Amino acid sequence: MLLVIDAGNTNIVFAVHDGAGFRGIWRTQTQPQRTSDEYGVWLQALLQRAGIPPNSINRAVIGTVVPAALYHLRRLCRDWFATEPLVARASVNWGFPIKTDTPEEVGADRLLNALAAHDKYRGPLVVVDFGTATTFDVVDQDGAYLGGAISPGINLSIEALHQAAARLPRIGIGRPKRVIGKGTVSAMQSGTYYGYIGLIEGLLARIEGELATPLKAIATGGLAPLFSEGTTKFTAIDPDLTLDGLRLLAARNPAPTLPRGHARFIDHD
Repeated sequence: MLLVIDAGNTNIVFAVHDGAGFRGIWRTQTQPQRTSDEYGVWLQALLQRAGIPPNSINRAVIGTVVPAALYHLRRLCRDWFATEPLVARASVNWGFPIKTDTPEEVGADRLLNALAAHDKYRGPLVVVDFGTATTFDVVDQDGAYLGGAISPGINLSIEALHQAAARLPRIGIGRPKRVIGKGTVSAMQSGTYYGYIGLIEGLLARIEGELATPLKAIATGGLAPLFSEGTTKFTAIDPDLTLDGLRLLAARNPAPTLPRGHARFIDHD
């Protein structure tokens, strides 16, 4: 049993993979101050509800773009599951070259998406991840990571618009029926949604033009289904791509050794 932890800027996703598929996937808000014991109590209840004995978990892997959260997540794995987690970094064995100027600066989530996307769909391709930031990550036909683009996520854009313009309200995200809004809210919704569709299509076209080759476009992240409704550019919608990347990374690398003094195992039978 593999415990998979994907810690993003907004949410942390916990999942358990039994070698054949994910037995459970759970999300909670990212709070770097939350302790390992708080995570442990919460996760234990979810595991029991899913019929997964906590002591059946014997491996763990963590991917995070929030360095402050790593300490408590690592302690969770050590103290509650007696396992040393593999942490996704540029220095582990990815199975492909990272062809950027500074590989150590590439976010783990971007490399995980590249790993999973090439395994499932084969390159050349680009992964569009709708998270706190919207990222575009390019993989060549051999699976090498080439780099990409980062733009503000749509929630950040909406919040910035509300904060910077006194008379503009905070709006929800949705696909308007018309581009021409008949009121302030509908005009903001149109500009936000279709503006993002333009950003997606424009960047995909420019990336293809720069590489001079057609690319598959894979959408992931919680808002991927919403934006796929407004464009025909996506080959596939895969909301759990990062989790698959963590699973594949764990399979490629040996399990780290649990340090001395961290073998406290809590039997949650």
